[in-house]
Amino acid sequence: MDARVGRIESLRACVGKPNRTASAMAIAVVLALGHSAPSFAAGDPDHGAKVYRQCMICHSLDKNGIGPSHRDVFGRRAGSVPDYGYSAALKGSNIVWNETTLDHWLTDPQAFVPGTKMMFSVDDAQDRADVIAFLKEKATSGQSNAAPDAK
Repeated sequence: MDARVGRIESLRACVGKPNRTASAMAIAVVLALGHSAPSFAAGDPDHGAKVYRQCMICHSLDKNGIGPSHRDVFGRRAGSVPDYGYSAALKGSNIVWNETTLDHWLTDPQAFVPGTKMMFSVDDAQDRADVIAFLKEKATSGQSNAAPDAK
């Protein structure tokens, strides 16, 4: 019985003392999690199609209008749609469109690329995720509808 108590006391002594390595690792994990890449809510492309209707004032999936076409935007370099007059700021931005860059762009295009022509933003994070999911779906679907499907 004394042996068991001795072992428990020695375990308590080890656990009770601060372990600098473990503490440093715990702090590193907390800092890494706090500064990791943004995580995106799962986007709903059906709802994104509805939100995208607001974008259709200037954009379409397949035709340039006031803004450039959006089909196959994923993986495309910003400012590269043929026959569209981009701002020098966007042409020179070296942005490649993906979930992260589109989220920043839709949050505040003027802050993301100062001097761009686009002024419209999507304030709600879930709406942005939904529009991004819709655009991502259109990048792989091969559909050729100028307007999103109504559901």
